[in-house]
Amino acid sequence: MPKQYRKNDESSHVFKFENPLVMRFRVMLIRSTLSVHMSKSLHYLFKTSCFAFCSAGGFKDHVHIHTINNNGSESETEWERLLKPFDLNELQKLLVPISPFQLCKLLKLPLDVATSMDIFEWAGSQKGYCHSFDVYFVLIDKLGAAGEFKVIERLLAQMKDEDIIFRESLFILIMKYYGKSGFPGQATRLLLDMKAVYFCEPTFRSYNVVLEILVDGNCPKVASNVFYDMLSKGVSPTVYTFGIVMKALCMISDVDSACSLLRDMTKHGCVPNSVVYQTLIHSLSKNNCDNEALKLLEEMFLMGCTPDIRTFDDVIHALCKANRIHEAAKVVDRMILRGFAPDDVTYGVLMHGLCKMGQVDDARALLNKVPNRNNVLFNTLINGYVTSGRFDEAKAVIFDDMLKFGCQPDAFTFNILIYGLCKKGLLYSALALVDEMTVKGCEPNVITYTTLIDGFCKEGQLEEAGNVLNEMKTKGLCLNTVGYNCLISALCKSGNVDKALTMYNEMPFNGCKPDIFTYNSLIFGLCKVSRMEEALGHYRDMFLEGVIANTVTYNTLIHAFLRRGEIQEALKLANDMLFKGCPLDKITYNGLIKALCRAGAVEKGIALFDEMTRKGIHSDNISCNILINGLCRSGRVRDALEFLRDMIHRGSTPDIVTYNSLINGLCKVGRIWEALNLFERVQVEGICPDAITYNTLISSYCREGMANDAYMLLYRGVDKGFIPNDVTWYIVVNNLFKGATKESGSSYAQP
Repeated sequence: MPKQYRKNDESSHVFKFENPLVMRFRVMLIRSTLSVHMSKSLHYLFKTSCFAFCSAGGFKDHVHIHTINNNGSESETEWERLLKPFDLNELQKLLVPISPFQLCKLLKLPLDVATSMDIFEWAGSQKGYCHSFDVYFVLIDKLGAAGEFKVIERLLAQMKDEDIIFRESLFILIMKYYGKSGFPGQATRLLLDMKAVYFCEPTFRSYNVVLEILVDGNCPKVASNVFYDMLSKGVSPTVYTFGIVMKALCMISDVDSACSLLRDMTKHGCVPNSVVYQTLIHSLSKNNCDNEALKLLEEMFLMGCTPDIRTFDDVIHALCKANRIHEAAKVVDRMILRGFAPDDVTYGVLMHGLCKMGQVDDARALLNKVPNRNNVLFNTLINGYVTSGRFDEAKAVIFDDMLKFGCQPDAFTFNILIYGLCKKGLLYSALALVDEMTVKGCEPNVITYTTLIDGFCKEGQLEEAGNVLNEMKTKGLCLNTVGYNCLISALCKSGNVDKALTMYNEMPFNGCKPDIFTYNSLIFGLCKVSRMEEALGHYRDMFLEGVIANTVTYNTLIHAFLRRGEIQEALKLANDMLFKGCPLDKITYNGLIKALCRAGAVEKGIALFDEMTRKGIHSDNISCNILINGLCRSGRVRDALEFLRDMIHRGSTPDIVTYNSLINGLCKVGRIWEALNLFERVQVEGICPDAITYNTLISSYCREGMANDAYMLLYRGVDKGFIPNDVTWYIVVNNLFKGATKESGSSYAQP
């Protein structure tokens, strides 16, 4: 027999093994922190008569638990006895082969995957040996924990070749490992292959595991498909199955289908539990289905299911969002009657609903009933006072009530009041409050200063905004992206585009990334001062920075080109807009239609209008007025009148702008009496004619030589409240001057 080991160093007891499996196994044992436990397990195995280690190497019938020398090294003799039986050469000489039961015990040891596979393959090479289902199960469990799914697939094929009968538990094990590794698709594929490939019939257990994996893996649509496949194959679902599928449907906002499943549960012998009702009520509340949520809560009580605090809070929140505050308060009362103590969320939601309805005093009364008041509840009340414009009462809550109950106002509390003052335009009161805030020991934060900067920018007070920015910098605070956007937008609106560009270039150095609002403001400012090339440059840059242009971006550029008369460039941008997945909206269409009509391309304008209607974009009066005006200007008054009839048929109501275009069109083609009839119809419909209406008709009368009719119309209009403007007097005086000139000319002509 060849020598099994060679001593390299007498003092250190380090051995060099000729077989690599022995070496790897030895290293694993040395590194394991469970060496004592492992030795006991091996001791049990070695004592089993089937191993017959004595015949292989003449060792004793048992192996003692190895001991550690004082210097920390193992005894040479003990390691020899422990490791020598695992030499492949020795194992191959065993008179009695290893059994599947013993292999299972061995594979359960904390060995690495490679070593386990070597032992598995060696055992399988023994004559007359066949791996059992348990051996495969233990090994696949270890492979799944290591994420070795390719090896698992190979082992499944090997099991099939060996005609081993598959059990559902094995597939459930693999599916769970797929789920933990983030492969919900693979888990679903394995479920479908269970019967088709491995002839193992899946039960509700397999389906439940896969459904849970799909929901946790954010694949709710696939989960519903798997559920319906389960029903089609005659597998009976459980209450847990229904709960998971309902959750999946709620994730994609298909609450109606989820509720219909609730009615189907009894057909499958399932009774809804609290979890099912809670899932549905939460989703209904989230989707503003307050009536349905309230009905399900009632049904939950009838079915003997107990809701939790969150379920009550969901229903209360839904009712408050629908402004059904009193019904929400009744739910709170029922909640208390059933032994549930409302928590901070319950009171906060109800108070927010009351404040939203303007019932701040009722919110205050409710707060007085709360046993443990906190900053969130006080902030809700303060926000209610601020929204109602009751700033003094809001300040009283901050400086009196909060301190009385041991609640210290924080920056968020003060920011609510500062925001309200800025929104009302009381900017200097907001500044004074910042100073008062500092005196009270609460330091203003970035949001505080950003709110002030935004307020001053919206009022056009850029100098004051700059002062706030300087104060912010002295305190070591830097602007955030929102703050930069406020300043850049205000500078662009005021025409200071170069200063805006300077601030834009500063942003990366202060850790701020420009967003869509930044780019939209810059593009607007550059278009406003006709720097189109730079605007297009920033439009291209934003894509390179990972910022996607939106409808505002495109509309700004398209309308800038249209103002310059560059219709083709505007149409190219519109095509680019569609190509990049950004749909044209009403503003885009109206701008393009108006430009085409002004250019005389009315037919193209009508084609765009029809396209807008086909896409489901509702045409408003502006869209219709643009086309009617375009038709009238091109002399197609009959088509304009037909379009008016279609407009009324579609449910749109013509306004004075519509009728002015038609009256002007009729007057231009000499159909002045029809224009007068339309003028009378306007007044019958309750629409008040404006200066444009009177000026159009008076001018037409004068042009036709019907001066007396023009003056009579003017007098009637003044009696009805019409106030002539400069254009009206110009038309009248110009007509009188022309009349006087004609009279003087005719007198000179007489002999």
